[in-house]
Amino acid sequence: MGEGLSALALSMRIGVTFPQTELGGDASAVRTYGQRVEELGYTHLLAYDHVVGADPEVHTGWAGPYDVHTTFHEPLVMFGYLAAITTTLELVTGIIILPQRQAVLVAKQAAEVDLLSEGRLRLGVGLGWNAVEYEALGEEFTNRGRRLGEQVDVMRRLWTEQTVTFGGEHHRVTGAGLAPLPVQRPIPVWVGAASRPALERAGRLADGWFPMSGPGPKLDEARDIVSQAATAAGRDASTLGMEGRVSWQGDPQRVVDELGQWADAGATHMTVNTMGAGLRTVDEHLDVLAAVADVLPA
Repeated sequence: MGEGLSALALSMRIGVTFPQTELGGDASAVRTYGQRVEELGYTHLLAYDHVVGADPEVHTGWAGPYDVHTTFHEPLVMFGYLAAITTTLELVTGIIILPQRQAVLVAKQAAEVDLLSEGRLRLGVGLGWNAVEYEALGEEFTNRGRRLGEQVDVMRRLWTEQTVTFGGEHHRVTGAGLAPLPVQRPIPVWVGAASRPALERAGRLADGWFPMSGPGPKLDEARDIVSQAATAAGRDASTLGMEGRVSWQGDPQRVVDELGQWADAGATHMTVNTMGAGLRTVDEHLDVLAAVADVLPA
């Protein structure tokens, strides 16, 4: 794998977190970044999701990590672009805030990205935290957890059946289907999970999950909850993927050491995250990722 990623990749797939909050709206930066990380041998690109940001001058006491000034590309649209200019890079949403979107429309968009990328989409989904965003999109914030599981059911059926009839608590589809269907049937669905209900949801229905804590007792506890929920649902917990994240703190060897800790903790996938590290340009982000690739075991 590229320039030094092969050994750890025997146990983990190592990707990158796209630093979109720092690259602004520059389309050339998206192209340069996507193509270069593929050249370096990284296996996937993970992108965060926010449709709108809140204006702190309107929302008094706003304490969210992002606001109306923070730049976010729409992940599935951006992935359609990246699908055309890369060949091996897996495209991962980490996460799409699913309950603030229409499930059938997300299923259609995801199927299209999967088709155009020839089967390179992994759809991470989660609940989000921004009630302002839910309001702007016309969706209910308070019942978002109850709706997500049903959304996943609807999407999987649409990805695998030519015609679907579904009657649930929140969704109704009557003799309708997607055309064309995706390459992956179904597209892998991963869940972002921090709370106990979210961890249980990951165990019940997901193909993999994104933990919110690093290796240690909290991660061990979270893994136990996921595993127990999977077993209770009649699923094999050992088949579920787990993706962690290592943030750049100035030392490539430290990244390698932390990746090793995640590997020992059972991670199947990882991303190297350069956001928030004081890097100003796409070239600076890519130089860091090249330095990390150089010191990973060959």
